Amino acid sequence: MLKRHAIKQILQDLEYFPVVGIVGPRQAGKTTLAKHIIAQLDNTKSIYLDLELDADRRKLEDTETYLKYHQDKCVVIDEVQRMPELFALLRALIDMDRRPGRYILLGSASPEMIKGSSESLAGRIAYNELTPFSWAEAQGTVSLHHHWLFGGFPEAMLAGNPAHARRWLKSFTETFVQRDLQELGHQISPPLVTRMLEMIASLHGQILNQSDLSRALGVSVPTVSRYLDLLEGGFIITRLQPYFVNISKRLVKQPKLYLRDTGILHHLLGIQDTEQLLGHVAVGASWEGYVLEQIRRCSGGEGKIYFYRTHKGAESDAVLVAPNGKRYCAEIKRSQRAGISKGFFEVIKDVEPEQSFAISESGESYPAKGGIQMMNLETFLMETLPKIMCFPSIHCRVV
Repeated sequence: MLKRHAIKQILQDLEYFPVVGIVGPRQAGKTTLAKHIIAQLDNTKSIYLDLELDADRRKLEDTETYLKYHQDKCVVIDEVQRMPELFALLRALIDMDRRPGRYILLGSASPEMIKGSSESLAGRIAYNELTPFSWAEAQGTVSLHHHWLFGGFPEAMLAGNPAHARRWLKSFTETFVQRDLQELGHQISPPLVTRMLEMIASLHGQILNQSDLSRALGVSVPTVSRYLDLLEGGFIITRLQPYFVNISKRLVKQPKLYLRDTGILHHLLGIQDTEQLLGHVAVGASWEGYVLEQIRRCSGGEGKIYFYRTHKGAESDAVLVAPNGKRYCAEIKRSQRAGISKGFFEVIKDVEPEQSFAISESGESYPAKGGIQMMNLETFLMETLPKIMCFPSIHCRVV
């Protein structure tokens, strides 16, 4: 098993919280990680239930009796979103016995999408998002270009055969649309979701205009908004919010839209290999989204990420706000030869960051005009990001 950075935080949470939630998209490795954790805890003191199995669901027909019988064990419940009624009962059982590490809940939807979960277990649960493999976790196993092309889902990233990786990405996307969303109890139109995903792929990295999207799809704006919420709650897309610092300026207020995993993005765009990717019109947007997602995955929830754009076109691809409130600006370019845009210097004057970076695919680190630090992605993720976001280095976080 490739080592996951999240495991250290999860083990710490198990020492304090009665319930630890591990959420993330299907096939990101949640089950593998949970089984690895309970093996470390002692298999004789844990029990694993998969709510996709009829046999395990039958065990919970009298849920209260079953869980009380195993109250001395750490109970792992996989695909917990299939039984949202569990949360109220868990709250009652925990309030009778608040020992840490009693339950590990695995879910393929955000807590907000699982009806009642946030309210029922408030103050009793610590949520951890397990993303597909980040580049920091995958390096040494696959190349950067391979990871960028096929994304971080284990089955695609480690397929070995590119045809198998592409086949898996196609199957994953279809299953998410045809089954996963509907199993959460949402009434959706699978053909509409498929069309929306294809349109999002073509809009990847652009400012979201829900009115334009609704006209193109032939549905109402509220319907578009609801479907976007579902896709974001299923960890498929993200809406990067704008950063506001100077209300006297005319700033873009709508979010930017990204597919989170570039393997899914490239499947939807019909990109099959690196050569095709490098010649595609979306290569710049793909790289930008890839870098932003790697920053998000490696940050582990520390700090916040925004973008900044004025109506005159001055832009910072990323504004990073550390837990201590310090701000950092980043411009994302595939090559250092592309240079730094004039608008980026204007953003620096507006935002007044502690430090600014130009992040590229490769190249050496050196200070450029205006104190901007030129840096390749690997150096930024492994060395700089931990410092500015105030967490131990990536190497230290691997357990």
